[in-house]
Amino acid sequence: MTARAVVTGIGVVAPSGVGADAHWRTVLSGTRHTGPITLFDPAGYPTRFGGEVPGFEAAAYADNRRLVQTDRWTHLGFAATQLALADAGLPERAPDPYGYAVTLASSSGGNLFGQRELQRLWGGPTRAVGAYQSIAWFYAASVGQLSIHHQFKGPCGVLVAETAGGLDSLAHAARAVRRGTPVVIAGATECPLSPYALACQLASGLLSEVADPERAYRPFDVAASGYLPAEGGAVFVVEELGHAVARGARIYGEVRGWAATHDGAHTTVDAESDPVQYARAMRLALDRAGVGADLVDVVLPDALGVPRYDRSEATALRAVFGDRLPPVTTHKSLTGRAHQGGAALDVATALLAFAHDTLPASAGPDDVAPGCELDFLREQRQPVNRLSLVCARGFDGFNSALVLLGAAPSSGGEQ
Repeated sequence: MTARAVVTGIGVVAPSGVGADAHWRTVLSGTRHTGPITLFDPAGYPTRFGGEVPGFEAAAYADNRRLVQTDRWTHLGFAATQLALADAGLPERAPDPYGYAVTLASSSGGNLFGQRELQRLWGGPTRAVGAYQSIAWFYAASVGQLSIHHQFKGPCGVLVAETAGGLDSLAHAARAVRRGTPVVIAGATECPLSPYALACQLASGLLSEVADPERAYRPFDVAASGYLPAEGGAVFVVEELGHAVARGARIYGEVRGWAATHDGAHTTVDAESDPVQYARAMRLALDRAGVGADLVDVVLPDALGVPRYDRSEATALRAVFGDRLPPVTTHKSLTGRAHQGGAALDVATALLAFAHDTLPASAGPDDVAPGCELDFLREQRQPVNRLSLVCARGFDGFNSALVLLGAAPSSGGEQ
C-alpha cells in the first residue's frame, strides 16, 4: 500500500508574524505588513518598500557560532524549523537520524551575507572575504545547516524553481515519505532584501514602484503595478501517516496530489504569459490526487500582481474549472512576495484554514481588472470537501500546483 504523507507541524516566520497563530490572525484581519525596507538603505532605488519579519531575533533560535556562519535567510529557516518541530511534538535532535530528512526550496540564497563579504573584498582594506562566504550564500546552505544541527541524515535536497519551488518542496517530501522516510522537513524561507538582490529583481521589470505600501502590491486589481519583495516563509513537518498516528500526532492535512510543468520560455518584461502549461499543472495535480475539479473548496493562486501575468493566471484557472470556479483567496498583498517562501506560506494558510474550519476572505482585489474575473472570496465561509488547490509560477517558466486535503477540525486544528 502506498504510504500517505501528512503535515503534522507548521512553522511560520514571515511579515505576517512569527508563529502560525500570528500568521492566521493577520490573514483573518487583512492587515498589511509591508512598509519601508530597513535591512539596508533603499533610498537610491525606485522600489523602497517590502515585507520584513517584525521583531525577529535570530539569537532566540540559534547559538552565535551558527549565526556568524550563516545568512539571515538561514536564520529564518532555523526559526521556522524549530517552530514546526515543536508544533509537531518532535524533538530537535532526531532519535533515528536516517529516518528524518530535510528538503527545502530557495531562490536567492544568502544575499545579505554575500553582499557584506563582497563589499569587504572590493572596498575594505584587507581585500579579503571571511571563511564562511564559500558556504553561507549557497542556496543549499539552509538544508545543510539544518541537517547538521538536527542530525537529519535521510535523503536531503534543495529545490530551485523560484516561487514554484515552495510547492515542489512539499511534493518532494511526499515522494520521500512514499519511498520510506518517515519524517521530512519541507517548505522554504527567503530573504531577497539586499542592494544586490533588489537590483536583480528590478531588472525583471516586475517590481512595483508605487510609493505607498498600502497600494503598491495589488494582485488582480485594476491598480496592479507589480509586486513588493518580502522575506520569510514557512516550514512543515511532513510525516508518514502511520508514523504520525502511532505517536498520537495532530494532523493538519494530507498532501494528496502535485504536478510541475514548464513553459519552455523566459519571463520577459512585456510579453503576455502563456497559461497552457500552468493549467496543465493544475489538471495533473487534481488527477493525481484523484479528485474532480468540482470538489475543490478554495484556490490559493500565485498572485504576482503584474497585469499580464494576473490575466494569464485567471485564464488558466477558468480553463481548468470552466463555469464552476471555486472561491479564490490570496493574502500576498499583506506580506509581499517572498518567492519560494511565499508559496510555502500559502500552504500554511490553506492548512490553517482547514484547522480552523474557516476559509478566509481574500485580501483584495478591490476593483477586479478586466480579464481577472474570478470568484474572489469576499467573506469567510466553512469548507465543504476540505480540498484546496495551491498554485505557484516561477520566473522563467516554472509552474507547480499542489492539492491538500484538510483534516477534520477535531484532529487537525483547535482541540
